[in-house]
Amino acid sequence: MTKLTETQTIILSAGAQRPENIALPLPKGLAGAAAKMAVTKMIEHGWLLEVDANLRRNEPLWRETGDGHGTTLVVTDAGLLAIGIEPVVVKTVIAIRAHAAKAAAPKLPIQRAGTKQAQIIAMMQRPRGATVAEMVKATGWLAHTVRASVSGALKKKLGLPITAEKVEGRGTVYRLA
Repeated sequence: MTKLTETQTIILSAGAQRPENIALPLPKGLAGAAAKMAVTKMIEHGWLLEVDANLRRNEPLWRETGDGHGTTLVVTDAGLLAIGIEPVVVKTVIAIRAHAAKAAAPKLPIQRAGTKQAQIIAMMQRPRGATVAEMVKATGWLAHTVRASVSGALKKKLGLPITAEKVEGRGTVYRLA
């Protein structure tokens, strides 16, 4: 078994604590040729693996591939074993963290009675629904404010199932299913 340097130990230990065992960012002060040499040696030993970075999740980049993509560094199971950590333990901890994150789901906003938003909801719950003009008349809001309230606050934030339908003679009618 190869003895780890202090830098290698720091990189592997930090990566083992991060989601998906991502080894980046490297320790402060490790840059340029020294970083490339350390990482290359760790890849040769099988402790790190260079994989495509998921830019949607803002994963840190090790290097750019030139085609609008990049790679990141991941600590392998061999890297975990090199610092004395069982890969099964790391995977269990990640699963527990993921479960805890799902359990702490955000609370939905509470709808207060007697507000203009409540008026709009009541109008859309009617069998015939409501048009923007009718909601403007009831609330005193401008048309763009009513439309923003329907699409932003009611559909996105409150998650209400609102449908829009063009009705001859009335225009677009909004209903709450």
